[in-house]
Formats: sequence, structure tokens, C-alpha cells
Amino acid sequence: MNDYKLLSHIVNEIERLRAEQAFHLANGRAADIEEYRSICGVIRGLNLAENVINDLVQKMEKSDD
Repeated sequence: MNDYKLLSHIVNEIERLRAEQAFHLANGRAADIEEYRSICGVIRGLNLAENVINDLVQKMEKSDD
């Protein structure tokens, strides 16, 4: 598996996990404010991870040129 496929697979998994967490919140399933904050933190972390990967892909593409 090449680097781009691997990173694409990771981004897809991040998107899936983020969607699960957002669905959980959207359906009012957070038991309390602590769980709500925790899930928001997970979503924030997943967003940051995706941004890091996207930046890495852009740097890889520039270095290929």
C-alpha cells in the first residue's frame, strides 16, 4: 500500500469516527455535561489529526514535484 492510500484510509477512518461522535451528540445521547464535553474533545482531536494528515499530504505532493 503506498503512502497516499494509507493516509487516505486513515482520513476515512477519522471521518467515520467523527460522524459517529457527532451522531451521538445530535441525538441527545450524552448523559451529562461531562460526557458532552468529552465527546466535543474527541471531535476536536479528530479534526486536528485530520488537519495534520492533510498538511502532510500537501507537503508530500510538493516534494514530489
